[in-house]
Amino acid sequence: MKGDQTGQELLEEALRVLDPSVIGVDLDFQFFDLSLENRRATKNQVVYDAAKAMKRTGFGLKAATITPEEAGDVGSPNAILRREIDGKVIIRTGRRIPGVRPVAGAFSPISVIRMAVGDAYGAKEWREGEGLSEIAYRTETIDRKTCRAVAEFAFRHAKRTNAKVFGGPKYTVSPVYEGMLKEEMDEASKRHPEVRYEPQLIDATYALLLNSSGEPLVIPALNRDGDCLSDMVLQLFGSIAGSESILMSFDDDFNPKVIMAEAPHGTAPSLFGKNIANPMAMILAGASLLTYMDDKKAIAASRAIYESTIEAVREGIRTADLGGSATTTEFTDEVIRKVQTKLEVWTTLQGF
Repeated sequence: MKGDQTGQELLEEALRVLDPSVIGVDLDFQFFDLSLENRRATKNQVVYDAAKAMKRTGFGLKAATITPEEAGDVGSPNAILRREIDGKVIIRTGRRIPGVRPVAGAFSPISVIRMAVGDAYGAKEWREGEGLSEIAYRTETIDRKTCRAVAEFAFRHAKRTNAKVFGGPKYTVSPVYEGMLKEEMDEASKRHPEVRYEPQLIDATYALLLNSSGEPLVIPALNRDGDCLSDMVLQLFGSIAGSESILMSFDDDFNPKVIMAEAPHGTAPSLFGKNIANPMAMILAGASLLTYMDDKKAIAASRAIYESTIEAVREGIRTADLGGSATTTEFTDEVIRKVQTKLEVWTTLQGF
C-alpha cells in the first residue's frame, strides 16, 4: 500500500530489500495507491480494495500516509483498514539498537500489545451548555472479544519470547470498563501458567518502566494507553524508527489470520526528498511479514534482514537520527549486501 511523502520513499527502500534477487523468495506484490490524492479521487474506495486484498492473501505492507484534519475529508485509512480486516491487536516491540544508549534500564525487548479498535478512538463525542457551564462528553466502548484477543496474544507472545506479561489497565478506578481487560488477562494467565505474570496499573507501568531491571516484557494495553505507551517504549531504545508496527486479526482460535506491517512513525514531511530518513522501521516491517509465512526460505530471509539491519547500525552505518551520516539509500544498500552474504553462507553451510 503506497503512501505519502517520506512514507512512500521508505516503502520503496523496504521493497528493495524484499526483491527476489536479494532474499531468494518470489513475492507477488499487488499495489494499491493510498496516497492522500488518490484516496480523495476514489473517495476511499482504494482503501477498501486494499483491505479486501489483505483478507484474501493474509498479508499487507503499508507505507505511512497523511490523515487530513478537516472534517468531511477522507479521514484515516488506518481506521478503515483495521475495521475491514477485523484487526484486534497492534504489536510494537522496542529493542536495543547497538551503539545507541537506551534510557533507564531498557536493555531487553519490550513489546506493547495494544488494542487496535475501540476505546477512545471512534468514540461518540458531544458538548452541552454554554460558556463556563459547557460540558464535553465522550462515550467509549470496548468489547470482550477484543480484550480476549489482546490478553491471549500477549501471553502467547510472552511464551515465545521468554518474557513476562507486565502492566495492565487502571482497573481499580474503572472496574467495569477497564476491568474487562484485566479479567481477560487473569483468565489468560490461568491458561498459560508457565508464563510469568505481573499485573500493574497503567500509571505504575509507566513509572516502573523507567526503573526496569532489564528483563523482557510484554505489556497488554487498551487502545489509548497502548498508543501512548508504545511511543514511549520505542523512544526508550533511542528512536521510534527502530521498530516495526504490526496489525493483526485472528481466527476463532486466536491464531493470526491477517497481518499488516508498517512503520510506527508518520510521513515526516520535513525529511521528504532529502534522502536522510531512517528506513529501519519499514525494512523491519517487511521482515516481520516473512516471519509469518509458512515457507522456510521466507523465515530464513526474515532472520537475515533483522540481523543485517541491526548489524549495520552496530558497525556505524547510521542515519542522522541515530547520530550517523549515512543516507537512506546507503543504509539500505548495506542491509542488502549483508542479507545476500548471510543467505549465501547459510545455503553453503547447509548440512554441516
